Amino acid sequence: MSSLLEPFEVPPLTDDQKHSLNERLQSVTWPQELDKSQNVGWSYGAPSWAVKRVVDHWLNKFDWERERAQLNSFHHYKMNVNGLKMHLIHEPSIQPQAKPLVLIHGWPGSFCEFRKVIAPLRDGADGKQAFHVVVVSLPGFGFSDPPTQKGYGLAETAKTINQIMVNLGYNEYIAQGGDWGSLIGRFLAIYHTKNCKGYHTNMPIPMPPLPTPTNPKVLMGTGFANATWDSDAGYRAIQATRPYTLSFGLTDSPVGLMAWILEKFHVWTYHEGSSDDADLPSTISYDEFLTNVMVYWTTNTISSSTRIYYEYFNLGEGKINIQKVGIPTAAAVFQNEIIKAPEDWLKPGYDLQQYTSYSVGGHFAAMEQSGLLVDDIQRFGAKLKLKSKL
Repeated sequence: MSSLLEPFEVPPLTDDQKHSLNERLQSVTWPQELDKSQNVGWSYGAPSWAVKRVVDHWLNKFDWERERAQLNSFHHYKMNVNGLKMHLIHEPSIQPQAKPLVLIHGWPGSFCEFRKVIAPLRDGADGKQAFHVVVVSLPGFGFSDPPTQKGYGLAETAKTINQIMVNLGYNEYIAQGGDWGSLIGRFLAIYHTKNCKGYHTNMPIPMPPLPTPTNPKVLMGTGFANATWDSDAGYRAIQATRPYTLSFGLTDSPVGLMAWILEKFHVWTYHEGSSDDADLPSTISYDEFLTNVMVYWTTNTISSSTRIYYEYFNLGEGKINIQKVGIPTAAAVFQNEIIKAPEDWLKPGYDLQQYTSYSVGGHFAAMEQSGLLVDDIQRFGAKLKLKSKL
């Protein structure tokens, strides 16, 4: 084990934190909304009836100590990388053919997105591919220190994650991610190929070919660029331009923070049937969702987490999407992912070894369809030859 690792546990709430949270949850000032007869559903954003359901569970049923104990069943550490104390989970496998794998989350997720996939990936039951699993909290998310200088974007984040893997003794590894984890994984797959030897993503970014309207999959893919897709991206415009202003409301109000995140967990996930009267999909429990919210609330990192948008757009890091990924790549495309790239859009930009489209699941695949995601990663990992040591 690396001497750079400092054991860590997800901490309990202090008495002051408990009192403050309970007091705020019991004294919410609810916003004015249109009458229910207008049937606007979620088109204006998160409605009060949905937020009230979750607040009621948070106040009366949610048990942070129980969730904290489950999270602490994994091995947590801090590692100092270039002045930042980075939080990570490290779960080495006992399987002799295990391969190093780093799982990278996005926004508004966190390391706890992966808690249902860590053990299956580590253990490789029934002869399936096993992995030495590393889960990293991005800088400024949860228990990882926030950057203190402007300009800390995806390139720096990828450099930090690569250094973590090397410090752990993994000279070759596979990177997996969705959302920002997908883009950070792409940076690893382009600029750190000495170490990153495979790239698996559940949100692959395409380089579109010429339009082919007769291809229905291509038509679905056009949603990435059109105005309809952008109508669900108001959050992105704010976080990429004025993250500080937004953060006053989200930092001061646990309900405001939860509602901001809830909208994404509603819109970006797969619901069986109509979702107008639903809040979360049936595949994500209130406890799972609120644990993720608590990671932001207890660490006061919603402000630092949103800065990833500002840095990405202001540094012009989107140009990474026009560079080809030359290492073996796998894409798992779930039904309600916000970017559903057809296979022929991906082939020009990747060494695409595996492409699988699913009729269920959405943006938070590790939470919604953990079994399918685990199987997809295992099938890809089994194809790769890596050199590694502990």
